[in-house]
Amino acid sequence: MTMTSVDFASLLCSRLCHDLLSPVGALNNGLELLADEHDPEMRARCLELLNESARASANKLKFFRLAFGAAGGFGEKVDTRETRSAIEGLFGDNAKLTIGWMVEEATLPKPATKVLLNLALIAGDALVRGGQLDIGAEENAGNIEIVVRAEGPRLVLDQELRTTLLGEQGDTAITPRAAAAYLIHSLVSEGSGSVQISEPDAPVLLFGVTIRAG
Repeated sequence: MTMTSVDFASLLCSRLCHDLLSPVGALNNGLELLADEHDPEMRARCLELLNESARASANKLKFFRLAFGAAGGFGEKVDTRETRSAIEGLFGDNAKLTIGWMVEEATLPKPATKVLLNLALIAGDALVRGGQLDIGAEENAGNIEIVVRAEGPRLVLDQELRTTLLGEQGDTAITPRAAAAYLIHSLVSEGSGSVQISEPDAPVLLFGVTIRAG
């Protein structure tokens, strides 16, 4: 399927609005409760919930800025400490999810950074009951090799995401849910790279991506 930049922008906006609706809505509800509550203990609880929602909103925005935005403030490469912080912030409230970070490179090119972040987003979402999310990347012979591995009691990767990542969706319309997968496929194609995904019935979910370093 051929998609214009306007089509993709619309998909991306829909995805971002969906993901931010919950924490922002919680902020609004918390403020309404706080305005009507006079019990000190309940007000303290409301403030605690407001703090949690504000943190979740800020973490999501930080992640989306790097994963989807222009990543202003960085040059052609992004500090991997910022990338790690964005991923850990996004999933930080999920006590059932453990993140393994295996990236020794100090920086990665922006396209590779976006691919890594979006793969982590997809893999983390696939761990519907939590589990282990391992993320690795290294530069090798002019290419960036990225591996993201997810293992848990229940793995769910929507077929739309799989086909979009591999560029096999044909004429099927892409939904906002697949915006991250479409971005990955586009960046990898532009970078003369490739995407590999473990089989649907495999006990672990494994993504492997190669993308040109420069």
